[in-house]
Amino acid sequence: MNVQIRTQRFEADKRLLTHVNEKLEKLKTYHDNIIGVEVYLKVDNVVHQIKDKIAEIKVNVPKHTFFVKYESKSFEESFDFALKALIDQIKSHKEKKMTI
Repeated sequence: MNVQIRTQRFEADKRLLTHVNEKLEKLKTYHDNIIGVEVYLKVDNVVHQIKDKIAEIKVNVPKHTFFVKYESKSFEESFDFALKALIDQIKSHKEKKMTI
């Protein structure tokens, strides 16, 4: 599984990168053929919004791509909620494939 973590408008610290990598390891339990994972962590510079930390996760598997985006006041929270939504997408996709 090829993992790429990209940041925009800030430099990620080691603690955040470790958090992201540890959580991404869990994806292997939900899908066997993950080709690659791209994580985008962005700071939205809109002044009057509280939710300004954005996490986007894109997962490539054979013949399908999953994508989620979540905003909150911290990167960890944004990433965790995005990952939960992504896992739900993967589970739903697998259930649909099994019924066909």
